[in-house]
Amino acid sequence: MTTLTGLAAKYRQREELPLRTRLLFAFGAVAALHLAAVALLFAGTPESGTPESGTAGAGQSVALGLVLTAYLAGVKHSYDWDHIAAIDNSTRRFVAQRKDPVSVGFAFSLGHSSVVILAGVLVVGGAAIVGQFMEDGTTGNLVLGLIGSGVSGLFLLVMGLFNGSAFLQAAQAYRNVQGGGEVRDGDLEAKGFLARLLTRPLSRVKRPRNIYVIGFLFGLSFDTATTIGLLVMTAAASLAGVSPLALLALPLSFTAAMTLFDTTNGVAMMRMYRSALHNPQRKLGFNALITGISALSALFVSAITLGGFFHTAFGLEDPLTTWLGGVDLGEAGLLLVAVLLAVWGVAALRGRSKSSSQAA
Repeated sequence: MTTLTGLAAKYRQREELPLRTRLLFAFGAVAALHLAAVALLFAGTPESGTPESGTAGAGQSVALGLVLTAYLAGVKHSYDWDHIAAIDNSTRRFVAQRKDPVSVGFAFSLGHSSVVILAGVLVVGGAAIVGQFMEDGTTGNLVLGLIGSGVSGLFLLVMGLFNGSAFLQAAQAYRNVQGGGEVRDGDLEAKGFLARLLTRPLSRVKRPRNIYVIGFLFGLSFDTATTIGLLVMTAAASLAGVSPLALLALPLSFTAAMTLFDTTNGVAMMRMYRSALHNPQRKLGFNALITGISALSALFVSAITLGGFFHTAFGLEDPLTTWLGGVDLGEAGLLLVAVLLAVWGVAALRGRSKSSSQAA
């Protein structure tokens, strides 16, 4: 009992650490994943001059190429619209609760890529059944895909509605300030019937680390695991010179890339929303705008995901769900990040120009 109490106390102390310290922990964990991927790659490739190096020479170069390919795939997937929307909306909610959620992006991407790592380990270990879940059209793939898309669609729907309530609150507060009113405490937080209704579904997501489970369930659709799994299986089947350790570097390099960029995205979103909270009167309109963009984005992605879910689960053939099921979310994430950062940049420049004119 004493041990459990001590562990709980240490956990609370960790959450009370300074922001810079927690940032070092988050990016230190990302760096550790990179080092682990490199270590696996080198441990799995024999040194030149050893008896087995002649037969494995070609395998080494192919393994390195596959690791780089996996890394780039992780970079690309970290900017999928569903990733950005989930991290952004979750960060917005935590910041509104006066928290500094430095690890939202890390927890989400680690949960998401845990599916990839698990699949890679099982494939390298010879678990042929994993291949059945990775093949399009199989029952296992269909079931996991429905679980992943159903969870992601519902989560984004709830977050979009919750932050939509926050947007309405911020927009009303902005109009009051424009009419000569004052900013009150809590003007930037979600309130009203809708916010109260959604509090219970979000009650278990109390801390950034809880987003790990959401990321894991997102990953069950095998949209990422298929890519890495096929790379691992292809390498394992065709390259006798590539060792299991080198093959395990593939999913780990994918994870390292995705955690790096998702963590960076989450920290950028945190700073953006914190800037609105720390000077609400000057940036109330900016807060309303980015909150509205985030909520709208989450609702749009949710509609696409759930439309595809109903199209697949119930075999619907109507034009709407057919179109929604065919939308690719992988190309729009960068656009959303660019829009949010552009709004943030314009607000920051306007704030500085106003400060300069007042000082003059």
